Amino acid sequence: MTTQHSINGSRLLRQLNTLADIGRTDTNACCRLALTDEDKQGRDLIVRWMKELGMEISIDPIGNIFGVRAGSRPELAPVMTGSHIDTVRTGGAYDGNYGVLGGLEVVATLNDAQHTTERSLVVGVFTNEEGARFAPDMLGSLVYVGGMTIEDALNVKAIDGAVLGDELKRIGYYGNSALGIHKPHAFVELHIEQGPLLDIEGIKIGAVENLQGISWQELTIVGQSNHAGTTPMYLRHDAGYAASAISHFVRELTRSMGGNQVGTVGHVVLTPNLINVIAARATITVDLRNTDEALLQQAERALNDFLKSLAESEGVTITSRQLARFEPVTFDAALADRIAYHAGNMNLSHRRMTSGAGHDAQMLARICPTAMIFVPSVGGISHNPAEHTDPADLIAGANVLLATLTELAH
Repeated sequence: MTTQHSINGSRLLRQLNTLADIGRTDTNACCRLALTDEDKQGRDLIVRWMKELGMEISIDPIGNIFGVRAGSRPELAPVMTGSHIDTVRTGGAYDGNYGVLGGLEVVATLNDAQHTTERSLVVGVFTNEEGARFAPDMLGSLVYVGGMTIEDALNVKAIDGAVLGDELKRIGYYGNSALGIHKPHAFVELHIEQGPLLDIEGIKIGAVENLQGISWQELTIVGQSNHAGTTPMYLRHDAGYAASAISHFVRELTRSMGGNQVGTVGHVVLTPNLINVIAARATITVDLRNTDEALLQQAERALNDFLKSLAESEGVTITSRQLARFEPVTFDAALADRIAYHAGNMNLSHRRMTSGAGHDAQMLARICPTAMIFVPSVGGISHNPAEHTDPADLIAGANVLLATLTELAH
């Protein structure tokens, strides 16, 4: 049995605001794409805060940062928490950042209480979780657990043409500690939901027990550029039309499959992108997700069949490149039970739930018992400057994390 502590809410909120100011845009978004100068500034701040907490810091060759608060029994596997601080271009203040700073707040609280745990506590900051600059997403944690070689990862090219390994070295975060140096006893990630369920239902804590499978593809459509006024419709090979047809198909596919199937066309580039010229080329992305692997494969097959039919009927060529493919993940049931127990013990309403977004936790689940703690996202809004979670909910989630990690560390 361990003594129950409470986190310093004002300190957590202050640090969240300080980190959010790095990469702040004129539209109030947080823009810290992975391995940019803004990401470096955020990393430098986190490392400084870790040092102030007396943590031992290590950085591995993919740029993952780990701060360790030593336990009394170093021979035992550590308990790990953490998340990421890279953002999408139009990010909010909490996505990823909350999980990292919530972990540091747990360490600060235990330091304040002079509470020594048996197992060490590790707070991880994983590289390129968002995948907004380098594909795939969750790249740092994927390499950490052995799902991608460091050689392949370092050679990944960004959407702006930069090479990942070169960027790591440029910002000073090409580390020399061994990959997977910390073998966790368990991993718990604190995160905003990024969806509407907790907010709509008025529930304070989500004990996340599984996570959707993800399929990302980049499609390149090649047609023929021609005059928009003089080319009869039946003689066109319009890459722009094909791109829109794919977008429409993805929406109709989700409607016909129903259930947990979702699909998104989120990126479209037309060439030459002129009002009076038929598009010769289109590049688009398709994001398919489902909690059921068999159904996700069914959606992928349906899309592939449609692409073949569309290419033939429109006289275009369509090629596909897989950007990311992860199967659905089931988290550790006993660990989810403990999260629910601690939420109940604090008189916080709670429910079991699925994560619709990808997270570093899904990679850590390959090597240790893993689960997640969700707090409400107002209106379900994320990847948006309007992303918001009430301060009381941020504090409540961090207290559940504190109780869960403290229990696991004894």
